[in-house]
Amino acid sequence: MRVLQPPGWPRPRGYANGVAARGELVFVAGMIGWDADGVIRSPDIADQARQALSNVVAVLAEAGAEPAHIVRMTWYVTDVDAYVQAYREIGVAFREIIGSFQAAMTAVEVSRLVEKDAKVEIEVTAVIPDPPDADDVPAEQE
Repeated sequence: MRVLQPPGWPRPRGYANGVAARGELVFVAGMIGWDADGVIRSPDIADQARQALSNVVAVLAEAGAEPAHIVRMTWYVTDVDAYVQAYREIGVAFREIIGSFQAAMTAVEVSRLVEKDAKVEIEVTAVIPDPPDADDVPAEQE
């Protein structure tokens, strides 16, 4: 994965302007803050974001992917002010569950999500890198 940072642009904080990658694409549908029983346990946006991120990781694992393979995230939130107020808590959850890498990210306020009690939905694209080509192995390693 290669982060795309045009010269002279200020570095974005917590995301990348763009990412280039090669490999198997993994598309994760919008994950909300419900648990494995399909129940939203908390009305708090930070709690829901934590659970949604955990759900993203669970789906990635099914493809053999991990959080470091994420190249793009789109966050849909029902209240951008609540999202901004919860930055610190969401940031802690993000670092614990996803890590500190740079993905291209977008956050959008929407009037409502399909699940009435959901306050955040996170959609992800990941790229599992292609395995090294056998022809690329230096002769001394064969």
